[in-house]
Amino acid sequence: MEIKAADVKKLRDKTGAGMMDCKKALAEAGGDFATAEKHLKELGLAAAAKRGGRATNEGRVFARVGSERAGLLELSCETDFVARNTQFIELGNKMAAEIVDNGVAPDDARFTEWLNDAISTIKENMALRRCELLTVDANSLVVDYVHGDGGSVGVLVKVVVSEPALVKNDELRQFAFDTALHVAAFGPTYLNEKEVPEAYVNEQKDIFMTQARSLGKPEKVLEGIVSGKMKKHFSEICLLEQPFVKDDKRSVAQVAADLGKSLGGTVTVQEYRYMKTGEETE
Repeated sequence: MEIKAADVKKLRDKTGAGMMDCKKALAEAGGDFATAEKHLKELGLAAAAKRGGRATNEGRVFARVGSERAGLLELSCETDFVARNTQFIELGNKMAAEIVDNGVAPDDARFTEWLNDAISTIKENMALRRCELLTVDANSLVVDYVHGDGGSVGVLVKVVVSEPALVKNDELRQFAFDTALHVAAFGPTYLNEKEVPEAYVNEQKDIFMTQARSLGKPEKVLEGIVSGKMKKHFSEICLLEQPFVKDDKRSVAQVAADLGKSLGGTVTVQEYRYMKTGEETE
């Protein structure tokens, strides 16, 4: 059967495997994308799962933290030139303020009017592509971080503490901000191991078992090999299990726990949001 170049490129973008390997995998899978992807993973040719996918359009991520909620929104456009346009940036910040400060719904009709007005002036199509929110309360600290002048990546991190007074602690705020930098740099897919879907875990175990059996080891040994590979995999895709960006000898969870002890309470990274312009979302 004919393997389309677009399908080969899509598989390469998702797995990081070579073009010829992707083409061969698709051919052997009869064109089935999921089967080809799994085959590449079994051969060890695919990179560890990463958040999101390839960029499909231009735009900018806007972040805002208020007293009751915090939000990330992506405003899309056709060119990077417009993404840097002052009017475009002002519009994104204005929308973020309405959503976060005033609780306006992302699909509110006034946003459509604002977008139409901007489109008529800038002469380029644009849209409020998506919006994600976190709640803020007395026992939580939410920090935001937008990477680079182009606003290509936006992050929210919510840290929960045992005592409201800790929210104003400088060490806590530095840790929360450093964690936001960590998320922006590594783009974890899940918060922790518990959040990883069972179907994904089972598929990954099957892949690692296929790899392990090629070593010709006894079955009991294979289970240990798979268990070790799964632990390493979780440390790659789960925020709390990842080595902390400023101390790779400890995980993010360990740094939070140690900080809580030093402050005389508890510190927990409860939630985060990561948004990259143009990424494919499932």
